[in-house]
Amino acid sequence: MTVSLKSPAGKWVMVSTILASAMAFIDATALNVVLPSLQKSLNASGADLFWILNAYLLMLASLILIGGAMGDKLGRKKVFMAGIFIFICGSAACGFAGSVLLLVAFRMVQGIGGALMIPGSLSLISSSINPAERGKAIGTWSAFTTVVTMGGPILGGALADAGLWRYIFFINVPFGIAALIMLAFKVKEVRDEGADRSLDLPGAAAIALGLALVTFGFLRMPALGWQNWQVYGSLAAGIVLLTVFIIIERTGKHPMMPLQLFSNATFSGANLLTFFLYAGLGAGMLFLSLDMVQAQSYSQLKSGLTFLPFTVLMVTLARFAGTLADKHGPKWLLVIGPATAGLGLLLLSFVTDTNGPADYWTTFFPGVLVLGLGMSFTVAPLTTAVMTSVSDHFSGTASGINNAMTRISGVFANAIFGALAVLFFAGALQQQIEPLKLNPQEKQAIIKQANNLGNAQLPKGTDAQHKADIDKAFRKGFISAYGKIMKLSAGLGFLGAAMGLVFIKKEKNK
Repeated sequence: MTVSLKSPAGKWVMVSTILASAMAFIDATALNVVLPSLQKSLNASGADLFWILNAYLLMLASLILIGGAMGDKLGRKKVFMAGIFIFICGSAACGFAGSVLLLVAFRMVQGIGGALMIPGSLSLISSSINPAERGKAIGTWSAFTTVVTMGGPILGGALADAGLWRYIFFINVPFGIAALIMLAFKVKEVRDEGADRSLDLPGAAAIALGLALVTFGFLRMPALGWQNWQVYGSLAAGIVLLTVFIIIERTGKHPMMPLQLFSNATFSGANLLTFFLYAGLGAGMLFLSLDMVQAQSYSQLKSGLTFLPFTVLMVTLARFAGTLADKHGPKWLLVIGPATAGLGLLLLSFVTDTNGPADYWTTFFPGVLVLGLGMSFTVAPLTTAVMTSVSDHFSGTASGINNAMTRISGVFANAIFGALAVLFFAGALQQQIEPLKLNPQEKQAIIKQANNLGNAQLPKGTDAQHKADIDKAFRKGFISAYGKIMKLSAGLGFLGAAMGLVFIKKEKNK
């Protein structure tokens, strides 16, 4: 049975799911801002940073479909609560991690918890709230989670500037405990009583190992190149296992991902849109934060504050956009929104050398504003399109698939764009230092620093008269690489808009 959004039961569902979702989302935005402090504190290389980001996404992408299916079959609240508990344990461990290796390991624990937790939030909303109010409920969820999420950079910046970046992980603990208490005492269990309780263990093993191997291959690519056996071997084995997964789902008696879901054009198109848009958004936001702090002389707090316009727009417009999707259908919102977000990323790509925060309003602000406007009209309609294109007893599976698309796109974007950024930075550095009177060994040592991206350091023994010129080359080279990455991110946003135009149906959701 469903409840009204305004009823006490409906409000407890919304508050508990928002709190739990905020934990997962705050990590991504806050962590981007504190990366410079984390890099110095743990003496991490550029490659280490991408592993810290992607270790979480690796486990999440590998297991999130299993988490969604488990919720549908075993009870959505039960699986949701298990995920929250694992996530807060992993978060606390991350806060105490004393090395890059330990931090990567504990981020993987977070990913396991997130795989059980993230599909549960939207699944609980979709199965608990009246169908006529689901778009509004999802818009409310989007608005509030975005407030907390986009508040993450501000909090992260303040903590990082104070040397307290570890508290980014500790902040998850009270959020998670509060959500667990509410769920235990105020939210009823929701499960599809007619659902097959059998778990698709062969399918679960195939999808988990397949996604993990494909993801691992892409993550190793920046360091080893395409021709290394670890890269092509992992990718090939992963593709074989994903093919096996599809065969299992087609022929098995208890499929965890019914393939008939993809016969719905809206469901398939919304997931393609999600993949392209969030790949561009993830890469764009990461390199925007790095550029501000490491090249444009922003403090980490000021870098976090620059995203406030994005937050204000999401708070103001996300719920309204969800209501529009309920009344008129999501199609045109899912064309105009991603296209506007792509335009915002394109505007940000044209920002070059600035005078720091003093120039914010004429440099970064227009792009952030347009990006925020585009995402405000995209997030709730996109989620609504996915969740209303399938029947209620597949809500957890649908949420898991859509969230998997978001996380897989983030992993691929980080891995591929990370490799491209090093390549672009090295090429720009080579041009910048060509006129300098340095021997070939010195030039090679400087170009090698491209692996550290914005944290590139002067090689030991650098001549004093060349230090200023090399610092300038590092700055200009990184800004050049940033601009190219942002243009590629914008292209992905426009590609997402094309998916909305081609696949999303015009009629309003039922």
